[in-house]
Amino acid sequence: MKNFRGQCHCGAIAFDYSTALPPGDWPIRACQCAFCRAHDALSTSDTAGTLIFTATVPDYLQRYRFAMKTADFLLCRNCGVYIGAVIDTANGCFGIINTHALETTPVDIAAVAAMNYDQEDKSGRVSRREDRWTPVQQSPDKD
Repeated sequence: MKNFRGQCHCGAIAFDYSTALPPGDWPIRACQCAFCRAHDALSTSDTAGTLIFTATVPDYLQRYRFAMKTADFLLCRNCGVYIGAVIDTANGCFGIINTHALETTPVDIAAVAAMNYDQEDKSGRVSRREDRWTPVQQSPDKD
C-alpha cells in the first residue's frame, strides 16, 4: 500500500488515502452534476484501500449534502476547497477523494472518465457507493 496525502489550500482539512493501485490504474471519475463541475472535481477510490479524513481546524470543516442527501461532501469553510465525500451506511463508512486536493498529483495518473448518475434512485446510489468507494477508517466529527 502506498499513502497519498491531500488537503485543502489552507491545510485545515485533509486526507490520507492508501492504495495498492498504481496511479495509472486509479478509476478517475468526473461526475457531471452541477456541484462536481463547479468544483472541477475528479474523484477516485479503491475498495481495497483505506481513507482517513482529518480536520486540524474543526470549525473550518463544512459538510454539504445535496440532491438525495446520501453523502457528506467535505469542504473547507476558510479556503473553499472540496477534498472528498463520505457516506455512512449499515455496511460501514465509505469515501472518495478529490484528486485535485492531492499534495502531489502523480505524473502517471489515469485518464478521466465522465460519469452521469442522474438515473440512479436513492438505494442505487447508496449501493454503488458501497461497492466502489474506499473504506473510511476515520472521518472528522460531524457538526
